Amino acid sequence: MNLSDKITVVTGAASGIGKATAKAFAEVGGMVYMGDLNEENGEKVAEELRAAGGKATFIRLDITDDASIAGFKDQIIGESGRLDVLANVAGWGHTEFFAQSAPADWDKEIDINLKGPMKMCHAFVPGMFEQNYGRIVNVSSDAGRVGSLAESVYAAAKGGQIAFTKALAREAARYKVAVNCICPGPTETPLLADTAENIQEALKKAIPMRRFGQPNEIADAILFFACERSSYCTGQVLSVSGGLTMVD
Repeated sequence: MNLSDKITVVTGAASGIGKATAKAFAEVGGMVYMGDLNEENGEKVAEELRAAGGKATFIRLDITDDASIAGFKDQIIGESGRLDVLANVAGWGHTEFFAQSAPADWDKEIDINLKGPMKMCHAFVPGMFEQNYGRIVNVSSDAGRVGSLAESVYAAAKGGQIAFTKALAREAARYKVAVNCICPGPTETPLLADTAENIQEALKKAIPMRRFGQPNEIADAILFFACERSSYCTGQVLSVSGGLTMVD
């Protein structure tokens, strides 16, 4: 797989799946613009990638803020002139039964997990259409495909992201822009580490492979949709979950 001469963006790139994705893109020749709220970690990761021979730049990014997205886009277009690959990896969630949840938390989960990726696409899709090339990979969740206990709002937002992926793929195909979606199962990330230990153990027992995913395993799937190996794929949803969900 090869991203030589491709200009790429990875959101949520300071840790977890986003960090692994930035590394995967850099290793195959992509110029990686890394976006995240965590400036300290983001700069550290970018330096690690450059030290390994990759091309990486960190830019602070809040995917829920229009001005932040505009500044992020302006720097990328100013430096590189275009964007070829957009990987919307940033996400946030927590476990809470719906009856006890607060609407303020609904807004946060929907803003980050649904509206954030939509805003990023809205910023960069016109340029992709104009250049007649682009790859967009949205990272959703199996919770958005089959539901998840104590994650009603998160599942709703991630399910919306899946539907958005399919609808945008139909609009974008005529411009040679592919839009696909990865649905990770439980993966060893900071988000999972914040989950109660008893819930983690129950999740692990439910996975046929009897283990959690590693960030690099999700990143490899994202890389597939980002490169030419997936040239005839668009509007697709791929679960990477150790067999936790087997959806037709």
